[in-house]
Amino acid sequence: MSRYFTQKKATSYGLTGWVKNARNGKVEGEAQGPDGNLQKLLKDLDAGPSLAHVTKLEKSEIEVQDGETGFEVRH
Repeated sequence: MSRYFTQKKATSYGLTGWVKNARNGKVEGEAQGPDGNLQKLLKDLDAGPSLAHVTKLEKSEIEVQDGETGFEVRH
């Protein structure tokens, strides 16, 4: 899955957080915002961009990060 696809979708839904490539070859990240918008993002990520092959999408609830602004691609 593309980090930039994730960033674009998250930003379009007004979410904050980050996404990055993990050392194990997976893409990982955190997103926060209104629940309905998070659900939209998860649906988009599950479908993935047209050239991606998403095999599994894992999610868990974590603590809210106060003061977070924007959605960034980390390296």
